[in-house]
Amino acid sequence: MKKITLLLLVTCFLVLSNAIKAQEFNFDVTVSTAQVAGTDQRAFESLKEGVTNFMNNRVWTNVELKPEEKIEGAMVINVKSKNGNIIEAELNIALRRPSYKASYNTPLFNFIDQDFTFEYIESQPMDFNENMYMSNLTSTLAFYAYYCLGLYFDTFGLYGGDPFFKMADQIVMSSQNAMEAGWKAFDDNKNRYWLCENMTNAAYKPLRQYAYEYHRLGIDMMSTKQEEGRAAITKSLTYIQKMYSEKPNLFFLQILNDTKRNEWKSVYTAGNQQEKTKAINILREIDPAHASEYEEILSGRK
Repeated sequence: MKKITLLLLVTCFLVLSNAIKAQEFNFDVTVSTAQVAGTDQRAFESLKEGVTNFMNNRVWTNVELKPEEKIEGAMVINVKSKNGNIIEAELNIALRRPSYKASYNTPLFNFIDQDFTFEYIESQPMDFNENMYMSNLTSTLAFYAYYCLGLYFDTFGLYGGDPFFKMADQIVMSSQNAMEAGWKAFDDNKNRYWLCENMTNAAYKPLRQYAYEYHRLGIDMMSTKQEEGRAAITKSLTYIQKMYSEKPNLFFLQILNDTKRNEWKSVYTAGNQQEKTKAINILREIDPAHASEYEEILSGRK
């Protein structure tokens, strides 16, 4: 009997150890309540703890990551109003990725979801099922978990994020009957439906080819072979240029510009004039609202 009990304890320990190693995220979660000052803060403190546990302590994949390999990011829930248990908020998600042999983190995604209304009762369990809509809170968080995994793994292998984008798409499909906005194509042209569509539509695969070549062949190379890395980055921008020429108002292109603009400018403060000119011409084309900022780099100003 003692041997059986010991065996069970060892088995449980091993299962738990594997689960701990498999946890993928290290997200910094903030709940901002500046717009609802004076409201009882206990529910918001409970919400922050619940969201943090949901994102960081849940096992999302079968990929085992070491503690130092956990995916870094941030979520800011900006509460706009609270009416009973109904919270209306904005959700700001930022995702970053380490670069090879460098202390630099490259930004992958920075987006504000303005359709984040959900019911929350203090200390309530945060239940989730991939195949069933249970709450707008957990479905939205799970959607962004899988979406961020898709973006992240796309940067390490060509279309490496496929299984995670499929999971995000499954959540979108299971949420089509939700009362809350953000899940349907006709709700808005800048919501979770279209975020997912832009990554799963075969016509937009150049976006994902860009993600792989830019990060794995470009950013990861910059610490050891700067010129080769910059050349790969310049080549990767041609995929974005192609997408822009075919679909200039594509939703994810707008997000990409806002996420990467400062990094793009930093990359091309150095480099030979010919390559710099080629890259800046592409950047001015795909991000016309900020063309003057790229022109400053071309003229040698920072």
